[in-house]
Amino acid sequence: MTDTHDFTSLPRLNRAEHGRAAAPVRIIHLGIGNFTRAHQAWYTEHAPDTAQWGIAGFTGRSRRMVDKLAPQDNVYTLITSAPEGDSFEVISSISSMHEGGDMAALHKYFADPNVSIVTSTVTEAGYKRNAHGDLDVNDTDVSEDLAKLRNDVNVSELATVPARIVAGLEARRAANAGAITILPCDNLAGNGAAFRRVVEQAIEAVDPTLLEWTRDNVAWATSMVDRITPATTDAELQTVAQDEGWYDVAPVRTEPFLEWVIRGDFPKGRPAWDKAGAVITDDVEPYEQRKLWMLNGSHSTLAYVGPLFGHESVAEAIADPQLRAWVNEWWDLAGSYLSVSSDDYRAKLLERFSNPRIHHHLFQIATDGSQKLPVRIVPVAKHALADGRDITAPARAVAAWIVFLRRFGNTEAKDVNLDEVRKLAVNDDVTPAVSYLDKDLGANATFTNKVSELVNELSSATAA
Repeated sequence: MTDTHDFTSLPRLNRAEHGRAAAPVRIIHLGIGNFTRAHQAWYTEHAPDTAQWGIAGFTGRSRRMVDKLAPQDNVYTLITSAPEGDSFEVISSISSMHEGGDMAALHKYFADPNVSIVTSTVTEAGYKRNAHGDLDVNDTDVSEDLAKLRNDVNVSELATVPARIVAGLEARRAANAGAITILPCDNLAGNGAAFRRVVEQAIEAVDPTLLEWTRDNVAWATSMVDRITPATTDAELQTVAQDEGWYDVAPVRTEPFLEWVIRGDFPKGRPAWDKAGAVITDDVEPYEQRKLWMLNGSHSTLAYVGPLFGHESVAEAIADPQLRAWVNEWWDLAGSYLSVSSDDYRAKLLERFSNPRIHHHLFQIATDGSQKLPVRIVPVAKHALADGRDITAPARAVAAWIVFLRRFGNTEAKDVNLDEVRKLAVNDDVTPAVSYLDKDLGANATFTNKVSELVNELSSATAA
């Protein structure tokens, strides 16, 4: 038995002994984190042509992942945790890692004609959209980045992802490197169209001639992704040390279930992801809606209700009979508006949520609710209101978000718009907070009255 303090006494995981040779970089990934390492990197690892497809990963806001993976030559241990036990494998598909703001490296890869695909997991907040889905040019970072690019497309520092894509495409055009596919992998319906919109608006603001080039050389794909992947803790380091006998500072724990549905063209090819189980289709939308409403919608409900009742993880929250009943109430309503059957998917979700070996922290899921609830909860609420149906389930999710911000807004809560939504949440009138999520819902007295009622109920039921 390896003691929890003995990690560094073990041999360090490394590519030469435990992985395979790094493949040539042909994929750029923006916003690499645990999810990508358990999902896209897994599919690439398991594609039969994996030796031809290396990933160059760029972090989000921090270089921590670069510092962790560099001593291991970018390999890491994936822990797949089924209820009956863990299995382990070393993932070698990330060939290089870079800080998100490393523009020199980004320019280099975009200018390489062998690089064929750009993927991303930057969250809804990373798209830098306003309430209308357009590029938020009033955002300070966005406006500053656009000004920098207008002055010099080879600028060495950019803060926002749309601007970084613009700089990359400028480098590709200048190098005459040919076509490329951009494939977002965020939990956002129509992520390809949404990402394309803000990037093209950034291009128009910088150099409209580039837009003409992109229409001939950039293929915009879209995808739906799914795999529950908690944050890494010392428990994962200890598990790997005990079971595999090496020191890995960056293991990832995930569940057995995974899904990737992709639509789009790949003029310079792609890994044989379909041979590893990905679904290539002409219509992603039904899969997106099912996942956003059934999985993500119930996750958000649990993320805001669970901590109010003292629960820390999804497994703890779903084991609470009251919370499970509320999730089932949400699934009944959301599932009725799907164009594909949800019965089997719903049963699988309950099995996944109940997995005691996946400690998916509720505060992790609760991040950026101001961006997530509009796509996970609001559409179902609007459908129910239009049909005169019971709106308790979606109203409860919004009410829980408000109470959560009141309770944890100064401590654990994290949101890209935290200062603004925290002020709205503490208002006795819930209308401003609801309106922030959706103006139509905020103007609907039936909905705001129900939210107000449930805010009072949750506040009383969970009072310290």
